[in-house]
Amino acid sequence: MSISVIIPTYNRSDFLDSAVQSVVDQTFPCSELVIIDDGSNDDTGIKVKKLTHRLHIPVKYYFQENRGAAAARNTGIKMASSDFLCFLDSDDRYMPEKLSLQITAMQQNDHLISHTREIWFRREKLLNQKRKHQPRDGYIFRECLDMCAVGMSTVMVRRSLFDKYGYFDETLPCCEDYDFWLRVSVNEEFFLVPKQLTIKNGGRDDQLSVIYREGMDKYRIRSIVNLLAHYSLTTSQQNIALQELKRKCDIYGKGCLKHGKKEEGRYYLQLPSEYGYNKKFTRG
Repeated sequence: MSISVIIPTYNRSDFLDSAVQSVVDQTFPCSELVIIDDGSNDDTGIKVKKLTHRLHIPVKYYFQENRGAAAARNTGIKMASSDFLCFLDSDDRYMPEKLSLQITAMQQNDHLISHTREIWFRREKLLNQKRKHQPRDGYIFRECLDMCAVGMSTVMVRRSLFDKYGYFDETLPCCEDYDFWLRVSVNEEFFLVPKQLTIKNGGRDDQLSVIYREGMDKYRIRSIVNLLAHYSLTTSQQNIALQELKRKCDIYGKGCLKHGKKEEGRYYLQLPSEYGYNKKFTRG
């Protein structure tokens, strides 16, 4: 079976070598490497050209105007030609057996998606993960509501996943992964390969989780609202989605009030009632 590895990148040429090398070093070779340059103004393009001369796997390189992570991943999906797709953020790395263990697991079941555990580094120091950050197996809708429960660089998916659920939402400047996995988790089981097969590097100012850290819940709230408005949920799913919407709106709305954003704060504090929270949960 063929595997395409998609690397979206933006001004991270210093990290690109190690990311690409981790793909080259796989014990199960991928069929192609798809690098989407999302408008970099550093030497990313030059570096990729140098890389292609020494790699033994086909490389597709595409430069587009800066449109964000979601658009870069969507471009990569459309350019990739394999049956199975993997993603690798340009500042992350794979362990050598990542593709081998994951493709074996995917071939042994009918799941549309699998993911792995991670090794986390923050500013080059090993970081111990909290229990809540450990990835889960099976139906993980509840976990996907709480936070982004699936590491982008850990996944392997069948191409048909995107035929069924569409693409990443390009209107979201961040949390596009939270949004997509939440939509998928309504109906799909996530198969966990219970090994640390992805190395994640964090703690830098250029990362979206840092740039948008004060407003990330606003985009997650938007995803939950979209889910409640447009998706067919079970009664149980609807209930826990409403509870999580209320929790996130309370936190974000009160934060807005604290910082003098009264109109925005009041909007988010009353938002859950528009989707039936009071009717469903007020005792009487």
